[in-house]
Amino acid sequence: MKIRTIVISVAIAIPLFVLSACERSGSSSGEKIVKSTRSGDTTIALSSASGEIKSGENDLTLSFTDASGNPVDVPAASLKFYMPAMGSMAEMNDVATLTTTGAPGKFKVRVNIEVAGSWEAMISFQGSRGTVQATMSVTAK
Repeated sequence: MKIRTIVISVAIAIPLFVLSACERSGSSSGEKIVKSTRSGDTTIALSSASGEIKSGENDLTLSFTDASGNPVDVPAASLKFYMPAMGSMAEMNDVATLTTTGAPGKFKVRVNIEVAGSWEAMISFQGSRGTVQATMSVTAK
């Protein structure tokens, strides 16, 4: 009887442990990191279901974590994608709509990327040192 109880307890504990580890790593949503950057002691990550950004409508996640990987509470953030003028094509600025998720340091992002190519993701957020800005280069396919 005791062996059966131990086996059942282990069978229940292992999946719970795995799920707990997935939630801490941020992979519970099934999203893959497109690109990340650091600003001071904060890591900013942009992710999507496919791990890519495409031209057209995109649903992304913008997350903020500390050096230990713990969420950083960010009360406000903004994101826009910038492409400089090239030849006869004017510069482009695609502004993203951010929605809070209820989880600290995590925002849902909706953006329409006009064309495939190299873009600068320009992030602005409220941090412990006031308004902070960061950029990361991304490629839309």
